[in-house]
Amino acid sequence: MSVHSSLPSPTVAPRIAVIVPCYNEALTIAGLVHDFRKHLPQAQIYVFDNNSRDNTGQVARAAGAIVRNVSMQGKGSVVRRMFADVEADAYIMIDGDGTYDASVAPQLVDRLVHEGLDMVVGCRVSTEQAAYRFGHRAGNSMLTGFLSTIFGRTFTDILSGYRVFSRRYVKSFAAHSSGFEIETELTVHALELRMPVAEVETVYGARPEGSVSKLNTYRDGVRILLTILRLFKSEKPLGFYSIAFAVCALLSIELAIPIFVTYMETGLVPRLPTAVLCTALMLFGVILLACGIILDAVTKSRIEQKRFSYLAVPAFTPETPHA
Repeated sequence: MSVHSSLPSPTVAPRIAVIVPCYNEALTIAGLVHDFRKHLPQAQIYVFDNNSRDNTGQVARAAGAIVRNVSMQGKGSVVRRMFADVEADAYIMIDGDGTYDASVAPQLVDRLVHEGLDMVVGCRVSTEQAAYRFGHRAGNSMLTGFLSTIFGRTFTDILSGYRVFSRRYVKSFAAHSSGFEIETELTVHALELRMPVAEVETVYGARPEGSVSKLNTYRDGVRILLTILRLFKSEKPLGFYSIAFAVCALLSIELAIPIFVTYMETGLVPRLPTAVLCTALMLFGVILLACGIILDAVTKSRIEQKRFSYLAVPAFTPETPHA
């Protein structure tokens, strides 16, 4: 046996990219860049400026970040561009508002690399009312519970803007959302492909004075809810259309009972339009169920293709040299 074969393989440090979607964050972006340069000096820091009306891009560039511009408005559009343009082994995505703790980033990356995970979510923990408003907290809890009921209970904070991804996650993710609902889509992608994931609690602070949140509690909450429903329909069509079938069938039966009782008593069907409606509802329900069965087969094939795309990207390990 060769002496060299018993030696441990040399470890290889992952290429780390910090990717920051930004819109009017001139007050906070320099501090965020400096914090990551301090805690992850080996990382490349990219700031993607999404048509900011202030000097976010100039401030970020002066702080040492690589600045790129995204003309299509919306956080989802920025995430799509970031994932396409940046090459790395580990991607740290963080909002540019200065509310997240950069010091925990090495821990998140360490868990991703050494536990072979594909996504680590920074679960927000805060005692500051101004940092995590009650409306945002309650909405997040409700939406997380709803998503967990449909796709499985894995995460407690589906709307966190602080996440670390593996390369195979990033390069297999096809973003469809354009706004803040992108976090929901990121979560569902991991659940759908049954990726190994984890959550790590992180301190969530308040924005500095003069910095304004772009998230609207009610408008964006409704958009996120509609995104969950859209994903339910597209990713679990049999369940979605089965519910629609059950609703149509129950309505048809409820309307048909009085007609049936009258027919048994008199032998007549005096409410012919109602009888036609009952028949139409039942037929429509059966058509919806058939659509669900067909689309379920199509969806399984599509998920398999996404899985193949995911597996086509080699997993990074500390002993794996860069391609």
